[in-house]
Amino acid sequence: MAREIVKHVHSEEDTAQIASALAGLLHPGDIVLLDGALAAGKTFFTRALVRALGSDETVTSPTYTIANVYETPAGPLLHVDAYRLKGAQEFYHLGLEDYLDTGICVIEWGERIKDYFDAPLSIRIGFGDTDTARTVTLSASAPRWTAVLEALA
Repeated sequence: MAREIVKHVHSEEDTAQIASALAGLLHPGDIVLLDGALAAGKTFFTRALVRALGSDETVTSPTYTIANVYETPAGPLLHVDAYRLKGAQEFYHLGLEDYLDTGICVIEWGERIKDYFDAPLSIRIGFGDTDTARTVTLSASAPRWTAVLEALA
């Protein structure tokens, strides 16, 4: 059964705080699937996560490159945009498996390829009632994420 927590944030700083709290709980091999409408804040969340992991690299949307890798003290962070992928099989053919084992993987539009992964953390970012307000829903069913979701609750 999936466990879910919902956070209502009112600013980019609030969103960055969630990413920062999550960063301290991630390990190599973790998969985070990000979903939400265009401009909801998926790349912003990833940028905050990379910074919280100790990197000052410039994080950009991988929309056209499909994947970017950022080196952090916690190991590499693979940032993928699955919007243009037709499914999990196409993701497999990108040849990124090594990063899935040795780094942290964050996939925007992750819902499109969720069937490829056994135990991801899903994060949905939705618009709130102001320009900067968001609803951040974190959910997972794998035991790996139980303590993480409890820590973030």
